[in-house]
Amino acid sequence: MLKVTGRVMPGASGFLSFTVFAAEDAGNGEKEETSSVNLEELSLYTAPPPPQTLRHAESEAGQLEEKVATVRKLAEPYATWCRGTYAKIQPKVQKVVQFGNDTYAYLQNPPKDFYPRAGIIGLSGVIGLFLARGSKIKKVLYPAGFMTLSASLYYPEQAAAIAKSTGDSVYDTAVQSYAAVEKILKSQSKDKNK
Repeated sequence: MLKVTGRVMPGASGFLSFTVFAAEDAGNGEKEETSSVNLEELSLYTAPPPPQTLRHAESEAGQLEEKVATVRKLAEPYATWCRGTYAKIQPKVQKVVQFGNDTYAYLQNPPKDFYPRAGIIGLSGVIGLFLARGSKIKKVLYPAGFMTLSASLYYPEQAAAIAKSTGDSVYDTAVQSYAAVEKILKSQSKDKNK
C-alpha cells in the first residue's frame, strides 16, 4: 500500500492526505510495507522541460509610427519649457489662491466698522480722482495720497509702522547715495590734480 502526501489540488482539499492502494502481485502473497511518496516523485507531477529561448523580432516601424515619433521629438522642447514654467508659476499661484482664501475668510467675519471705513477710504480715492484734472501724474498721486491720508486716520498704528519703516529705508538710501556721490567727486578731484 502506498500513501501519497502533499498537495494535489490547491484549496482546502490540498491539505488532506489520502492513501493509494496498489494491486498486489498475484504470485506473491506477501504484504508490502506502507511508504510515503512525495508529489515530486510521481511522474504525473513533474515539471515540464524549460522552454527554448525565444527571440522576439520587432517589426519595422510603419509610416504612422515614424510621424508620431517625429512629432514627439519636435514637441519635446516645448513640453519641457511648459513644465519648467509651470514649476516656476505654481508657487506664486498657490500664494495668490491662499491670499484669496484668507481674504474671503476675513470678509466673512470682519471686525466692527470695517465696511464703513473701507467705503470712506475708497470714496476718498474717487474724490482724489475727480480733483486730479490735467496731468497723468496728478491722476496717480491725488487718489493715492487721499486714500493714504484717510487710511492713516482710521488705522494710525499701522500707518505709523509703515511711515517708520519707509522713513528708515529712505534715510538709508539717502546715506548710500550721498556716499556714492562723495566717492565720485573725490575721484574726479584726484584726476584733476594729477
